Amino acid sequence: MTTHLVWFRADLRLHDNLALAAACRDRRARVIALYIATPGQWQRHSMSPRQAALIQSHLTALRRSLKERGIPLLFREADDFSASVNMLEQVCSELNVDNLFYNYQYEVNERQRDAQVEKRLKGVACQGFDDSVLLPPGSVMTGNHQMYKVFTPFKTAFLKRLQEALPECVRAPEKRECPANVEKDGEIALNYPAADFDPQAFPGDENAALARLRRFCGEPVARYDAQRDFPAVEGTSRLSACLAIGALSPRQCLHRLLAEHPDALTGGAGAVWLSELIWREFYRHLMTYHPELCKHRPFIGWTDGVKWSDNKSHLEAWQRGRTGYPIVDAAMRQLAETGWMHNRLRMIVASFLVKDLLIDWREGERWFMSQLIDGDLAANNGGWQWAASTGTDAAPYFRIFNPTTQGERFDKAGNFIRRWLPALEEVPEKSIHAPWAWADKAGVRLDYPRPIVDHGEARKATLAAYEAARKA
Repeated sequence: MTTHLVWFRADLRLHDNLALAAACRDRRARVIALYIATPGQWQRHSMSPRQAALIQSHLTALRRSLKERGIPLLFREADDFSASVNMLEQVCSELNVDNLFYNYQYEVNERQRDAQVEKRLKGVACQGFDDSVLLPPGSVMTGNHQMYKVFTPFKTAFLKRLQEALPECVRAPEKRECPANVEKDGEIALNYPAADFDPQAFPGDENAALARLRRFCGEPVARYDAQRDFPAVEGTSRLSACLAIGALSPRQCLHRLLAEHPDALTGGAGAVWLSELIWREFYRHLMTYHPELCKHRPFIGWTDGVKWSDNKSHLEAWQRGRTGYPIVDAAMRQLAETGWMHNRLRMIVASFLVKDLLIDWREGERWFMSQLIDGDLAANNGGWQWAASTGTDAAPYFRIFNPTTQGERFDKAGNFIRRWLPALEEVPEKSIHAPWAWADKAGVRLDYPRPIVDHGEARKATLAAYEAARKA
């Protein structure tokens, strides 16, 4: 009997899983699934404890779902990617595997691992699939067959491709006979720090993720454009964590959106959320063609010459939400407590770290990955390089957010700020974004730090540092 092994990685779902569906097409084959945890590799990649807990929750649920369909899920642990290749080779030998099925990952270390697997597995046919994207990298290119470096023309070309033909979703596998002589289920326990997450905000199994997608793609997605920039309002999908670990596919998101709002492809309701999905694609495609983005390198070379500040106390104040700028501090405390941050706030705090404190964007990139439940290398790197003006399609280096006016614009009444900064509860609404000016005048003592930098002076220093690097 032919043996098919499905190697799960960042694709923890039963439905619309291209590798799983392909492995199950032959009804006569015995199908076995495998997940290899790599805690040492995760540590080097700064994976957050909350994301580890989310992965464990989804793995446990996936094992249960697969078992109901007669597919056992084996759980193994290897320290890093190199050791995982050895482990995979061992499992293939023990099970007499004929065909290995897996979904591609586009980060450079993951691609090197997969290339090593294909070299090492003798007599095993390896089949990979472009599962975590709507369209495969290389399918949306310029007229000169180059990868786009600017998002807007990429999006235009991408939408044109979608209008020509939508990527299809595949069904979950049908129930089949469970293979004999396969080990009993053991406990899935990741040898990695874990932190509790809120399952109401971040679904802990595939069914809950699908239910959240269905709810969001109804009325909420139509209000997304108007509400998405205001952190005091629940105006975003919060599906990023499910996409990051593969509990949902982007194809499921697209088809659910179009089922509710058929005009989303042509600018109708839901088009703005679709644009966010295409941003996700843009960064994944870019990473494939520019692997240096996975190696802490800026896309714009001259920006590597910026003389960054090495002020450890400023970095720590930013990490702890103690900068004296309320919108920045509230956002950082939301991140610390929940493992998530509203997208508008990600731009504000990133700009503050790089362009007010003049601290290397890579410090922020690493910190975010260590905290985010939705940590995703391509999206995180793309966002940080955009904010730092070092990446493709980045904000010009002279565009510097004023954290006070950003707060006034997107949290005018201070509702979000008060939720995360209880020390400012009694500050009047008109003073919430500059509480010390009010406190000094009113003779009130605040249990809240004064601003660690003056924005105006910091802006001048940052412009000078970037201009010096550019000229050099």
